[in-house]
Amino acid sequence: MALTGSTRYDSATRQLTKAVARTGAGARSAVGSVAVVAALFGAVPPVSLAWLAPMLLVHLAWTLLYVRVFWRADLLPYWLVAGDVAITVGLCLAQVHLVPTEALVTGSSWVHGLVTMTVVMAGVTWRPIVAIPAGLVLAAAFAAGVRLASPTHDVYGSLGIHLVQLLAIVLLMTLLRRSAASADAFLRQSVRADISLMVERLRREDELRQVGSIHETSLHTLTMVGLGTYDEPSPTLRDQVATDLAALEKLRDQPHAGSVPIALDALLDQVAGRATGLDVHRRLTPETVPGEVAERFARAVTEALANVALHAGVREAELVSSRRDGEIVVEVADAGRGFDQHRLPPDRFGVRGSILDTMRTLPNGGARISSGDRGTRVSLWWRP
Repeated sequence: MALTGSTRYDSATRQLTKAVARTGAGARSAVGSVAVVAALFGAVPPVSLAWLAPMLLVHLAWTLLYVRVFWRADLLPYWLVAGDVAITVGLCLAQVHLVPTEALVTGSSWVHGLVTMTVVMAGVTWRPIVAIPAGLVLAAAFAAGVRLASPTHDVYGSLGIHLVQLLAIVLLMTLLRRSAASADAFLRQSVRADISLMVERLRREDELRQVGSIHETSLHTLTMVGLGTYDEPSPTLRDQVATDLAALEKLRDQPHAGSVPIALDALLDQVAGRATGLDVHRRLTPETVPGEVAERFARAVTEALANVALHAGVREAELVSSRRDGEIVVEVADAGRGFDQHRLPPDRFGVRGSILDTMRTLPNGGARISSGDRGTRVSLWWRP
C-alpha cells in the first residue's frame, strides 16, 4: 500500500461525514422548499399571514444556507443545524397560526415533514448525546403545537413516529461512525507499516554500505600483508589494523535496528514522490538521523501532504528540510485555504494524532501549525 493511504485513513470518517452531510443538506433543501410552497398554498383561515410571512422568510433563509452547504460539499456546521432545530421548534409551537385545522387532523401538515427532516439532520450532524435530546425536544414541540391548535386531536401517533425516526437515525449513524473508525484504525496501521518498511529498506542499504566499506578496507589490508608488502612490523600497518578492528567492533556492537541512522532527505524525497494529486517542490538538506526519528518525520510529512491534497484546494506544496540553531527542521507549506486547528472536529485525527502528537511525543521533538488566508505551514523539528 502506498503512503497515500494516509489520505484515506484520515478521510474515512471525514469523507463519510461529508457524504452524509451533503446528502442531508440536499434533502433538507428540497423538503424546506416544498414546505414553503405547501405553506403558501395552504394559507387559508385560520392561518394568519402576519405570523406565516415572517416565519416562512426565516425558514427560507435557513433553507438557502443548506443549499449553499450542498453546492460547496462542506461539512454541516453545528450552528446551522442548531438554528434549524430552534426554527422548527418555533414553527411547531406556532402551528395554531400557520397550519389549517384540516391539515392537522389528517396529519398532512407541512410542519410535520420539517420535524422529520430536522430530526434526521440532528442525528446526522451530532453524536447521540446531543442528537437524542434535540430529537425529543422537536417531537415534544410538535405534539404541544398540535395540541394547542386542536385540543381534542390525538398526538400520540405522531409522537411515536418521530421517536422511531429519531431512534433509527441515531442507530444508523452510530453504526456508520463505528465502521469508519474501524477503517481508520486499520488504514493508519497500514500506512505506518508501509513507512516502517521504507525506513527499514533505507536502513538496510545504509548497513550494507557500511559493511561494504569495512570489507573493502579490511580486505585491502589483508591483501597488502599477503603480498608481502610489509616484511617486518610497521607502525603504519599497526595503525591500519587497529582502525579496521575498531570499525568491525563498532559494527558488531551496533545498537538495535531502530537507532540505526537513516538518510532523512532520501526518506522525505520518497514520501513526497508518493503524494497523490500534488506537485511537491523539494529543498532537502542532507541529514542523517536515527531510524525512529526518521520514521516520525515521515509519518508527519505524509499526513501534512495528505491534508494539502484533501483540504487546501491547491495542487502544489513545498517541502523543505534544514538545520537551524542545532535543530533539524522540516516544513510543509501550501498557499491554499487555511483552517483553525482549535476548531477541528473530534474525528480529525490526522492533525492531532499523525502530526502534532507524533512529533511532540518524540524526545527533543516538536511541531507547530500556522494557518490563515495565505495558506498553511507545518513545522516539525528535532534536536539531536
